[in-house]
Amino acid sequence: MKGRRGTGPVLALCFFLIAGIVCGRCESVCGEALGGEAVSAEDSLISAPEGVLMEAQTGTVIYEKEKDTRRSPASITKIMTLILIFDAMEEGKLSMEDLVTTSAHAKSMGGSQVYLEEGETQTVETMIKCIVIASGNDASVAMAEHIAGSEQEFVKMMNERAQGLGMKNTHFVDCCGLTESADHYTTAYDIGLMSRELITKYPKILDYSSIWMETITHVTRQGSSEFGLTNTNKLLRSFEGCVGLKTGSTSIAKYCVSAVAVRDGITLISVVMAAPDYKVRFADAAAMLNYGFSRCSLYVDETPDPLPELPVKGGKEDRVSLCYEKQFRYLTTDGSGLTEVEKRMELPEEAAAPLEEGSQAGTVRYFMNGKEMGSVKILYARSVPRTGYGDCLKRAWEELMF
Repeated sequence: MKGRRGTGPVLALCFFLIAGIVCGRCESVCGEALGGEAVSAEDSLISAPEGVLMEAQTGTVIYEKEKDTRRSPASITKIMTLILIFDAMEEGKLSMEDLVTTSAHAKSMGGSQVYLEEGETQTVETMIKCIVIASGNDASVAMAEHIAGSEQEFVKMMNERAQGLGMKNTHFVDCCGLTESADHYTTAYDIGLMSRELITKYPKILDYSSIWMETITHVTRQGSSEFGLTNTNKLLRSFEGCVGLKTGSTSIAKYCVSAVAVRDGITLISVVMAAPDYKVRFADAAAMLNYGFSRCSLYVDETPDPLPELPVKGGKEDRVSLCYEKQFRYLTTDGSGLTEVEKRMELPEEAAAPLEEGSQAGTVRYFMNGKEMGSVKILYARSVPRTGYGDCLKRAWEELMF
């Protein structure tokens, strides 16, 4: 009997340990009930080793997992290539209609390609489509050579641009991500930075990155033939609001994506690195996007209060019109809503000349629950010079005459 009673505590201990192991696997659900600290949803949001969710307007990081771990980015590299292409167009060095000739080096690229022939010409716009839709390595190198003279010089420009964006953990070796060099690396956070730069500075890219299928025409010495481009970003067809941006995969990088989605005026960038397969890549990106949209709320002052004309003292004009510096936008990323926003306008009773167009006249401040959300400057809509001696005489004469 003593032996039987002695097994009771042992069995109880074994049961407790087994229960602990089982509950440990679902700690996010029952951790609180056990009296321990529950694992937050964020910690188990994605299964890929690295990821970042960024709000595009402010650059706010909503979710992160090993965001500064260096990894090979594969074709995500092409985001920087696209930035430099659009930079060149903004600087007037390039246009969408310019013809780009494919070199033997560009033609020799393996991996994802659109099978450009040596000596074949395509417009810049077609090359952009080949890069962003079909991830063409040959098109990327052709554009790099066209802009910088050689891929090596173009890569120098890529690294300089990366430094300018604050991409502290990034170094490029080629312009397409095909390399296996350990010196070609970036991070989930840095990908978020360059993705944000591309889509906010050059939103035109989203017109191309959101194309599911497109056809280009090869014109070579053998004649002309059509070639179909199919987007490598499957989220375009499976995630509501997805408009881009770029996928990538190699044996070293595994499966990566920088996905951009827009809902209710909010733009989110979801970056996944080193996912084990394409299904996990897209599932993780979608999970972060859903998480972000569930937490983000955007307030936009679409009906700003009308501004009065301000009396001017000592000016050539008696009154001056006013304007807002910009539209007020406020984003929350903590899941809280935006209700009962209060506006308070701060303006002087009059302004003293001289007044310069675009200089600040006052401020409108926005509050919610007594806490200031932000402000927008109120500007003078035009310049008003100070009244001179001749102006005073003229005004006095007019008053006497009338």
